[in-house]
Parts: sequence; structure tokens; C-alpha cells
Amino acid sequence: MTKFVPTYELYGENAGSKPDFWLHCETIPSRSRLHHWEIKLHRHESFFQILYISAGSGDAIFGAERHQIIPNTVITVPPRLNHAYRFSRDIDGLVVTVLASHLKALPGGRSPLGEWLARPHLTVLNMDDPDAAHAGQTLLRLGAEFASRSSGRTDLLEAYVTIALQLTMRLSGSAAGETGNENGRRMEQLNGLIQQHLRAHKPAAFYAAELGISPTHLNRIARGVTGLSVHEMIAQRLADEAKRELVFTFGSAQEISYRLGFADPAYFSRFFLKQTGQTPRAWRIAERAKLGV
Repeated sequence: MTKFVPTYELYGENAGSKPDFWLHCETIPSRSRLHHWEIKLHRHESFFQILYISAGSGDAIFGAERHQIIPNTVITVPPRLNHAYRFSRDIDGLVVTVLASHLKALPGGRSPLGEWLARPHLTVLNMDDPDAAHAGQTLLRLGAEFASRSSGRTDLLEAYVTIALQLTMRLSGSAAGETGNENGRRMEQLNGLIQQHLRAHKPAAFYAAELGISPTHLNRIARGVTGLSVHEMIAQRLADEAKRELVFTFGSAQEISYRLGFADPAYFSRFFLKQTGQTPRAWRIAERAKLGV
């Protein structure tokens, strides 16, 4: 049965008559707190959203894909995309809801910005990068301007939205300096290197050096393509290998931890618990029961 996904203008508020705003801005805690820090699967028919996560963590769900949220992340969500969030209680930041037709480029349009706006993105801001710092400051300034209701407010809000989106697109690795083919080629190389060195637990800087680019640049490419940092990609791959071993081999969790390059089985158990929410033993029992193994 197809799951019904509600359409909202603002989450939790019934869609009906057309809203009297082209832009709305509020803090993330102000709404998520009302829903016990979980924003269930929904979509916006005509609105584009920008979330700026300044503190806390959680998960963003786009359709069937789940992405980890960390501080200093900008999340962009196009109209008509089914999405959901789970936030930690210390989450902080802003959510900006914009009438899509009011954007400088329509999502799905032929311009680079329009093409970029048509897909969801999680872009981590490295605050040592002037562009990233400016993007974060612009979104905070947008929030302050929205609350002020001072003269010239509409023009400034429009300018802040455009600046924030253009800078975020640049930082995501989907724009200047990298074509889609180049990003794809580097991701193929990165995936091969991760598989080759997975059990050696090499840091992101090692892979960046192997590819001849900076760690920051490599993370931008990885985030733009997968929604994950290089570190998160490695952790996910290790967790997947651990799951395979737990289900299809008879080795103990200690033996599996050594095979995967963990020097300390206790650390492996903590790592697996963080990645899956279960201990290796509990996960193995549950999955084997499902498979009838």
C-alpha cells in the first residue's frame, strides 16, 4: 500500500487557502519541539526550504535516503520532495521557507542554480573558508532581518536568500571548478581507495592526498554526491562489512572486530552501536531471525 505523505506549507499546518507570505523564517527548535523533535515524512507543493543547523545533530530523510546532520550544515529542500527529520534535543538553527516562484532561478530550470536547486543537498560549512563563513552569517542575518520588520526588509531578504544559495551551491562542489563528470570520476577513485584500505582505517586526509586534492575539497565533493563526509562514508562502509560478517559468518564479534582492523573489540562494539543503534550481538540475533538463518 502506498503511504500517504501529507503536503504542508509550514509543517503541521493544514494546506488550504494560499498563504499571505513569500518567505517565512523561524528557529528549528520552535517547531520541532512541538513534535517531540521528529518532523515526519511530508512535502511542500510550492515551497523551497533552507535549513541552517548551527548546533546539535540528527538525521535528514529524503525519500528513501537517510543522511546524518552535523553542526554548520546547510540543507536545501526543493518543492514536492518527500522529506523528514529527526533532531537531537540540543538542535539549533533556522528554517527558511520560500515560495519557489520567488527564487532567482526556478528549481529544475536550465541555469546552473536552477539545476542545483532541483535536488536536495546537505552542505557542511567549514568556517575557516571565507565563503562558508559568509554563507552562515548571511542566513543568520536573514533571520534577524525577518524578525526586525524594518524598512527595506523585502529587498534585503531577497538579497540574503540569493547570496546564501549561490554561496552554498559553490561550496557544495556542484558548481565552479568541478563538472559532474569530474566529481563522478573522483568518487569512483575514492570508493576504490576506501575499499582497498578499509581495514587500515586511513583518515580522510590520506584519501585526499592520494587524489591530489585538499581534504576540504574532497569532503565537498563527497557531500555533494552522497550527502556524507569522507569520514562518514568510511564509517558506513565499515558498518556494512561488519553487518555482512555478523549475518553470514560464525565468527564472534571479537574475531570480526580484528578482521575489520579494530585493535580493541570494545571500541568496535561502541562503533557498531553508534552506527546501528544496537550491539553487534543484538543486531546479529535480530537479523538472523528475519532471514531465518
